[in-house]
Amino acid sequence: MSNLAIGYAGLGVLLFLVLLRMPLGLALGGVSFIGIWVMISERSAMGIIASTPYNFAASWSLSSIPMFLLMGFLCHACGLTTGLFRLARHALGWLPGGLGVATIGGAGLFSAVSGSSVACAAAMGRITVPEMMRAGYNPGFAGSIVAVGGTIGSMIPPSIVMIIYGIFAQVSISQLFIAGLLPGLLTALMFALVIMLRVRLNPALAPQDVGVDKRPTLFPVLLETWPMLVLIVCILGGIFGGFFTATQAGAVGAALTLIIAVARGALTWRRLASALQDTLETTASIFLIAVGATLFTRFLALSGVPAHLAQVAIDFSSEPLVFVIGVSLIFLILGMFLEPIGIMLLTLPLLLPIFQMYDINLIWMGILIVKYLEISLVTPPVGLNLYVVKSMMGNRVGIEGIIRNTGWFLVAELVTLALLISFPAIALYLPSLISR
Repeated sequence: MSNLAIGYAGLGVLLFLVLLRMPLGLALGGVSFIGIWVMISERSAMGIIASTPYNFAASWSLSSIPMFLLMGFLCHACGLTTGLFRLARHALGWLPGGLGVATIGGAGLFSAVSGSSVACAAAMGRITVPEMMRAGYNPGFAGSIVAVGGTIGSMIPPSIVMIIYGIFAQVSISQLFIAGLLPGLLTALMFALVIMLRVRLNPALAPQDVGVDKRPTLFPVLLETWPMLVLIVCILGGIFGGFFTATQAGAVGAALTLIIAVARGALTWRRLASALQDTLETTASIFLIAVGATLFTRFLALSGVPAHLAQVAIDFSSEPLVFVIGVSLIFLILGMFLEPIGIMLLTLPLLLPIFQMYDINLIWMGILIVKYLEISLVTPPVGLNLYVVKSMMGNRVGIEGIIRNTGWFLVAELVTLALLISFPAIALYLPSLISR
């Protein structure tokens, strides 16, 4: 049996294990270990599985993941993000569906201090769902707004998904962060337009937010939120201004968050312990999958599968755009059944060599992949954000009510994706300015 045949057999076994719902990290690592054993030897397989986890986990760039996670969990546990929604509400509440638009705005601001979409949805849901319910919003509509608003956390920096992609694709994480700004703002704008359009068509979905003055006074709200705004400016300004790297920004952000929480009297031992526990659990989960993906990359490289697939893709079509559209369909289908980071780490070992063969800009492709993963978070039947929001709303709405209202936003996401594919400059313009 040739190495290429072993590689394809391993890929088939991996997909079978994924369908059986085996943890992805174990499935990736197990298939890789056995595949290398069969292709080379038991000693080689043992050597690779002994050295790869350490070499991967010791990467300096990876240290930013637990730091950014800690920053987000501290903000959430200490209630530091509540003022961000109030700020967005005062600025945007006068619009049709003002509370919903403010939820999107608040999610965008929270995304700048948390790299996790699920954490963003959970945090904004606890703050905004009660407000929308009191205002008489349709429960399914309110739930869908929070679910899609949370997805912005993957695109607006800092983003855990971008860090992992940057490490695997060996591209600048800072460049990825910069590239995500305009697509993130475009996504938020599209969501806001969907909310306003739906409310115009059906005012019963969202009564006007009468609690907000037509010409809101922002000063009192700014007094409450200025520490978080300073934190956002320090992190993004520090990265884009070259004062520290994206990796160092994680530690800077976590330290500043800790200082803000202590200064405001919001930090308790219980909240600190909760944030640390959430950080450890999430970091361990991400690292387990990532180590498995690294082993799988090694296995596929030894088998020759990526090079073979790259040649097949080029023989099929020499047009990179055709390939990108095909990749879009693959990601959208996988997003219906797998969790986002798992999708990315499952496919990157196969796709990265083909991207390079087509000479596709890896920064642009990274933004497209983040967009695919955003969509997967609200795509049934396994859209994580849908279930996060449903768990917070209890019996006030069924999951089918949230899913039904999410359809409008999915259309907006597909339009945004089409714009990003048609006009790469949306993602690449800002990085080009910084690199000059």
